[in-house]
Amino acid sequence: MPPATKRVTTLDLLAWKREGRKIVALTAYDALFGRLVDEAGADVILVGDSVNTVLAGQPTTLSATIEQMIYHSRMVRAGVERALLIVDMPFLTYQVSIEEAKRNVGRVMQQTGANGVKLEGGAQMADTVHALVEIGVPVMGHVGFTPQSVHALGGARVQGRAPEAAERIVADARALEDAGAFSLVLELMPSGVAARVTRETSIPTIGIGSGPDCDGQVLVLHDMLGLNDRFQAKFVRAYAHLADDVRNAVRAFGADVREGRYPDAEHSFER
Repeated sequence: MPPATKRVTTLDLLAWKREGRKIVALTAYDALFGRLVDEAGADVILVGDSVNTVLAGQPTTLSATIEQMIYHSRMVRAGVERALLIVDMPFLTYQVSIEEAKRNVGRVMQQTGANGVKLEGGAQMADTVHALVEIGVPVMGHVGFTPQSVHALGGARVQGRAPEAAERIVADARALEDAGAFSLVLELMPSGVAARVTRETSIPTIGIGSGPDCDGQVLVLHDMLGLNDRFQAKFVRAYAHLADDVRNAVRAFGADVREGRYPDAEHSFER
């Protein structure tokens, strides 16, 4: 029998930061894409509450539910053998109280087989992060632009441009590190601010729209594949253009069906 696949752990990510090895992270929302991303060598797979905008067609992540996140995370878990699987906790499942956060996070961990959860927010979430870490839950923090605060922040805007705002991000990162978070997502901030957070904390930073100096990078899979071609952002690089491929394939299928070329003998059963 071939040797079992070694799963990535939070300790691996910490070691890779010390070694200077970059961390590759992507989102996934189902077993098929989870398997493909895993087989291609991603280190971290995030079941993001972005599922609410990417797949459910909603304008923000705010209406994502815990049931939705559990459903998609269980699917992704079925396809992933190696990567560290992290689940976004949706809005208002962890902010109300520490006890409610424990209850909801515990439910997610029990029902999905995830390796950890991600919470948005800085110093104000430190006590909650600490309480979750104390009961054995690996927690990934998220600072800078936090999509669950999109209305309070005035939209998807770069954070930390002013000196005082940059200092706030650094302080948030340090507070989360002190609380026991094993890594941080740094979203939509100037490269220099992200570089400083990466330099001044001992836990891995995963950037999205935050420049090249983070310990790793994450993108929404459908953006990276060019499937979500109506979404345009400065920080996204499309490595494929699958939306065009899908439209062209559907057109070709439609033409073959309408003109009687499909199914043919090769794709039919005679007896």
